[in-house]
Amino acid sequence: MGSLQKKRALVTAGAQGIGMAISRELLDRGCSVAVHYFTSSEGAAELEEYASSRTGTCVTVQGDLTDENQTREAVCESADRLGGLDILVNNAGNMVERRSLEDVDTEYWRSVIDVNMYSMIMTTREAVPFLERNTHSSIVNISSLAGRKGGHAGSMVYSAAKGAVLAWTRACADDCAHKGIRVNAVAPGLILGSKFHEIHTTEESKKKTIASLPVGRAGTCEDVARAVAFLASEYDGFIHGATLDINGGAYYC
Repeated sequence: MGSLQKKRALVTAGAQGIGMAISRELLDRGCSVAVHYFTSSEGAAELEEYASSRTGTCVTVQGDLTDENQTREAVCESADRLGGLDILVNNAGNMVERRSLEDVDTEYWRSVIDVNMYSMIMTTREAVPFLERNTHSSIVNISSLAGRKGGHAGSMVYSAAKGAVLAWTRACADDCAHKGIRVNAVAPGLILGSKFHEIHTTEESKKKTIASLPVGRAGTCEDVARAVAFLASEYDGFIHGATLDINGGAYYC
């Protein structure tokens, strides 16, 4: 994975949970990383300290990616401070809360779609002009097993948004191919250590899911991070428009 040496990466929501693991993995592989955060300032500061202890480069940028102007500013600041961009990891997302169909109103629908899909589209749009300046650039989108299977009770809007990420990945791959940008996605299942499952998944549900998994354990944030680093690397340059499922055998596509 030496091909990631000196690459410049932007990781959205990169200062907590899966995003933090991705940021650390890319730093360990020799990338210079711009860590975007919205409220996780402590995690962002921790990553800056982590990078300095390893002679790596880590800059942090703050912004609300559901706001178009703040998204543009975050991407431009990242590219400016790193001297360009080679990799974009679209990790930002949130279920917001679980709601059954009868409780889904317009405000809730828009909030879930905005944080999971609109933010990804706007970030990608702003990043592509920087990515296409390079010979080998890569986008990795974070979807979810919920986007494959529909998720558990109360996650129908989140599942719809994450399913849209999978379709967006394929469409974006087609659009970006002639620009020399590979676009792929990962779809994690039960990942312990992520803020998502700390907030939205009960202990009983976790135990039940783990018991059903062929591999006999839940995933970790590092499992996802290694997959993202693999897709971002130049070695796999023929992988394009694909989704890598990271779920311990819960779902096969």
